[in-house]
Amino acid sequence: MRSHTDGGRERAIVETAASATDEPGAAGEDEFRVDVERIRFSPYFSRLSAVTQVIPQAGSGTTVHNRLTHSLKVSAVARSIAVGFRDAPDDVRATIERLGGCDPVVVQAAAAAHDLGHPPFGHLGEQVLDRVARTKLGLPDGFEGNAQTFRILTALDSCDATPRGLNLTKAVRAAVLKYPWTRNEWRALPPQSAELLPRGVGADSASGAQKFSAYSIEALEMADALEAFPAIGQYQQTVECSVMDIADDIAYSVHDLDDFYRAGVLQYTAVSAELNGWMNAQGALGILDAAELRAGVALRRPGYALEAAWRHTRAKDAWIADPDRFRQSVIRVIDDLVEGLLTIPYDGGLEADRAVSAFTRRWIDRLKASIRVEATPNVRSGHVRLSSHAWHDVVVLKFVHTRFVLDRSDLAVYQRGQARVIETLAEGLHLWLDDPDDSARAPRRLLDSIEAATIEYRELRANAPEFYSAVGLESSDADIARFGRSRAVVDYIASFTDAQAISVAALISGTSDNLWESGRSL
Repeated sequence: MRSHTDGGRERAIVETAASATDEPGAAGEDEFRVDVERIRFSPYFSRLSAVTQVIPQAGSGTTVHNRLTHSLKVSAVARSIAVGFRDAPDDVRATIERLGGCDPVVVQAAAAAHDLGHPPFGHLGEQVLDRVARTKLGLPDGFEGNAQTFRILTALDSCDATPRGLNLTKAVRAAVLKYPWTRNEWRALPPQSAELLPRGVGADSASGAQKFSAYSIEALEMADALEAFPAIGQYQQTVECSVMDIADDIAYSVHDLDDFYRAGVLQYTAVSAELNGWMNAQGALGILDAAELRAGVALRRPGYALEAAWRHTRAKDAWIADPDRFRQSVIRVIDDLVEGLLTIPYDGGLEADRAVSAFTRRWIDRLKASIRVEATPNVRSGHVRLSSHAWHDVVVLKFVHTRFVLDRSDLAVYQRGQARVIETLAEGLHLWLDDPDDSARAPRRLLDSIEAATIEYRELRANAPEFYSAVGLESSDADIARFGRSRAVVDYIASFTDAQAISVAALISGTSDNLWESGRSL
């Protein structure tokens, strides 16, 4: 038996091979299905339909993924992987059970929840909100989408069982902890090279982890969830979390190519020139010094950007990075993406639709078939990972995303405007709340959030004051009030859809007079 406690309520779940089934009447299934439904019925889940995935939805038609459709596809891939473990060899299933099990419903719940914390405008919004939270609002742990997800599940959302949080089982709470640490706990550790640190921490540990799954005020909640998995080592994901994380990588690297192809963003000539340019000049590129390589990347010389990506990969992940397998992956992407899919210009016709559907299915099936389970994984990996060949495939596919979509100047111009929206919201709300003559007229939801967050910080000071001293902070009543207000402002902004963020930013900056548009309430 594995005990799951939340808000004083015990939920005992049998974690055996039998309970890991997805058939009606399986032991423990009802408890996990409650978790799935609470997540799916959450307003935070619904808002994902209007939050950017990678490229903007506006003007792109109905084919572009948003955070909701992405989450649904991650759920489908993750469940398929978890169900597939039923037919794994005996030693693999024994390892999974010893590590805490892998229930397909838990995996579905985690996959559905994994992007709840994303703010408006996707990863761009995440980066800007983090910077503003740290530099303008004085929050040492800033903002992080994964940590915001955990905060939504455990504090911000509510259900019939508890006014704060969704009262989820420990299994599901642990399964969303992709980066099971706080930002600040790394500050006191001596600097280490990236290959010795868990994936997501970053090279500059003195400034805290880049990626993390809990803010300081949820640190005790995170530790409570992880207690149910004593066989999982420090800084490691649970098996169910690893499956969700792998499914996210698969969906991101394959499904988003679907978007870029349909939107006409990926062009045969540019992608072919870069990948074939690297293949044809691999030896010459390999002996360039760093300055020469940077200059070539800046000038967009074919092959230079891919060489830089390979060097970066090799430096961070020497445990798995292999030059021959990287080259083989480049060849596979050239053969199937460049000389396959991209030779058929997308025109909305049946041939193009069939081509992209076939491409997506081939690659998803290939990546799902490459899953490996490890009892003692590398610190930069997880208990569930892709094979070496598939891992390199994902690296190359992600490079295509970055080089030919994310680095585009037209997208950069659009994102500069989105960044300004986030900055305007943070600055405007902060100044409003700092105005003693008008702060009482701030939105009711924001004021309620300030009160709740302040109580959370006060409880943290009483129960775990080390989270303040770790970053050299005071914890007077005035400090607690400041932290509570700043965290509430971040929570408020992060809860907007793209359109809501633009609308409220226009209102608070005085550039819109549409006060009652669509009956909107702040």
